[in-house]
Amino acid sequence: MDLSIATGRVTAILGPNGAGKTTFLKLILGLARPGGGTLLFDGQPVNGDCAYRARIGYMPQLARFPENLTGRELIAMVRDLRSAEGPVDDELVASFALEPELDKPFRTLSGGTRQKINAVLSVLFHPELLILDEPTAGLDPVASSVFKDKILALRKLGRTCLITSHVLSELEELVDDVVFLLDGGVRFAGPVADLKRTTRQVTIERAVAELMRDSAADAA
Repeated sequence: MDLSIATGRVTAILGPNGAGKTTFLKLILGLARPGGGTLLFDGQPVNGDCAYRARIGYMPQLARFPENLTGRELIAMVRDLRSAEGPVDDELVASFALEPELDKPFRTLSGGTRQKINAVLSVLFHPELLILDEPTAGLDPVASSVFKDKILALRKLGRTCLITSHVLSELEELVDDVVFLLDGGVRFAGPVADLKRTTRQVTIERAVAELMRDSAADAA
């Protein structure tokens, strides 16, 4: 795999199950080691150094947090782990109408509320790189719209964002670039406009479907 992610842009990491999306994200997060080659972050080789991870925010699809902690206690715990203050995004908390829920134990919260707290934690330290794994899963339409606006606002600030999602229609208003992985390799990487032009399709969803059909035909 030879791939560069453009800074200050929103990139979708797409592909069928087993294509290598999760492994790719784990490599960036330092949760897996590459079998070969070199991983660069901001132009510098990682080489087992974990300091760069402090510059990354991560929102997993399913967050596992201690059930006895409140949202406010969880934020404090994450700050302690990072040894950093990490100001809470009050605007995002307010837009999510989350304030009344922050003093309730996690075990009492709905899946959607947990996901909102998960989103707040992902932007806690103003990360240079934000990795979002199915970020709108479990969010209602209003909360989903709120978080999309947050992603676009971060892009305006020059932040870089990687998104994985199976709901490709949600990506139309968000992403600048698409990386399509297949069998651990890069089948396509480039701007959305190039993807649509290459496949002669008008949406990301249809363009990706065309890539998958072409790949199946090549393998036949």
